Amino acid sequence: MVQVITDSTSDITPELAEQLGIRVVPIYVRFGDKTYRDGVDISPGEFYTRLISSPVYPATSQPNPEDFTNVYREYCEDTDGIVSIHVSSKISGTFNSATMAQRSLKSRCHIEVIDSQFNSAGLGLVVTAAARSAKSGAGVGEVIDEAKKAVNEVRMFGIFETMKYLARSGRVNKTIAAVSGILNVMPLLTFRDGEIMRAGLVRTVSKGLNRIYDFVIKNAPFTELTIVHSAITDHAVRLRKMLGNCIDEEKITVSELGAGLGVHGGPGVLLVALRRAVPTA
Repeated sequence: MVQVITDSTSDITPELAEQLGIRVVPIYVRFGDKTYRDGVDISPGEFYTRLISSPVYPATSQPNPEDFTNVYREYCEDTDGIVSIHVSSKISGTFNSATMAQRSLKSRCHIEVIDSQFNSAGLGLVVTAAARSAKSGAGVGEVIDEAKKAVNEVRMFGIFETMKYLARSGRVNKTIAAVSGILNVMPLLTFRDGEIMRAGLVRTVSKGLNRIYDFVIKNAPFTELTIVHSAITDHAVRLRKMLGNCIDEEKITVSELGAGLGVHGGPGVLLVALRRAVPTA
């Protein structure tokens, strides 16, 4: 069987990871001199509580090559191959760390490292597509093909209730963030060619939810849909009910934005990712 590996920015729930046999390598989060492994030493709930209350602003770092080397070695002898799928290389060094580890072990077994071109919900959909293929008994080539196919079919869109944390993390100009706060507007973001792009501004969460809904309708038909949020369960539940008009509500997965990405988004992030259904010839 092929082993699928990813990093914790995929925001896949522990239950789903266990069900599909996905190995998750954690991102590191530091509060001062204390380091935590995302999803291992600190849960999303614990992270957001500390983020809001701590005078020390946290930082993140990608897994190092040795982290991946150690994980890959665990599976090299007992699997048909490894497919390692990670956050976009344009926004994180995680892909490079995984690639360095792959090169050091290339004589041991077949290891394929794939740039998902997404993070969070989008990355999660690519990873679960590959994992389902692996669980069905597909060979390493077929799992790779399924992952790459998903990369081309996934679309992602979301809203940030505040730019404060993006500014503090250096991911957006502080002047722009300050003006946005004064004007009481919230950014809409999407992905294009592996990079995060601004897709507009809204003044209320309700308008943001409507824009997300419109995005989903525009990209129909689709086969899968997932929601990721950071400490705003009520908005995620509301969005799930809205999207129940497009797809069976029970098929919409909801998970929390982990600490690895929560450092940059803070509480108030609401994302949706879908996999478009491509007509067959």
